[in-house]
Amino acid sequence: MAHEFDILPGAEPFIFEGGNTGILISHGFTGTTQSMRPLAEAFSQQGYSIYAPRLKGHGTHYEDMETSTYQDWIASVEEAYAWLMERCDKIFVAGLSMGGTLALYMAENHPEIRGIALINAAIEVPDMEGVMELQDVRFLDAIGSDIKKPGVTELAYDKTPVASVKEILPFMDLVKKNLSAIHCPTLLFVSPEDHVVPPGNSKFIYEHIASEEKDIVEMPDSYHVATLDHDQQRIIDGTLDFFRTYE
Repeated sequence: MAHEFDILPGAEPFIFEGGNTGILISHGFTGTTQSMRPLAEAFSQQGYSIYAPRLKGHGTHYEDMETSTYQDWIASVEEAYAWLMERCDKIFVAGLSMGGTLALYMAENHPEIRGIALINAAIEVPDMEGVMELQDVRFLDAIGSDIKKPGVTELAYDKTPVASVKEILPFMDLVKKNLSAIHCPTLLFVSPEDHVVPPGNSKFIYEHIASEEKDIVEMPDSYHVATLDHDQQRIIDGTLDFFRTYE
């Protein structure tokens, strides 16, 4: 019988019901909704309807994540999208890291999405690729909480399941191969110093999506988890301007 893991305090999915424009917000690989809450609250205060799902296997225990697949993570986001579709006329998607990968996937498969905002989105992480060869190793060191701002910690797993790395790698590859299917307005935020996802990912995305309206904003004072870092307000202000422009 499968073990039932409790959700960590602060890792719960959250919903803010607002107006008829919805924002789907996705956290990243091994992370939780805690990393996205400041953005969600800021968007909610401006009247948007918000759904930030807890990706399957996340926000509980790394042994729980070990048994989830990238199809499960897509399903978590699709479920949130369906909820917003029932209530909203227009939907944007915002995501951090693998949440950005999921936002790209959604834009590739849902051309009706109004626009996507990506924060250090991942489509290729060469440092992870050697994991595909690992045998008899279940867990690696944590990758969470790459934050420049002192005293700030991301709620994320303290181990990374090898099985989960073997899920994200083919998922990133799938999304990368289909970038030309994206035509919606796209806003990319990138940290020039990122110890998890190489900053070149954002440039590659920018160059390979088919969107006519696209922009890259650098976050010079933040590491990977920029939503909790020094450039948090830059992200909030930039995404709100983006939503208002393309609503």
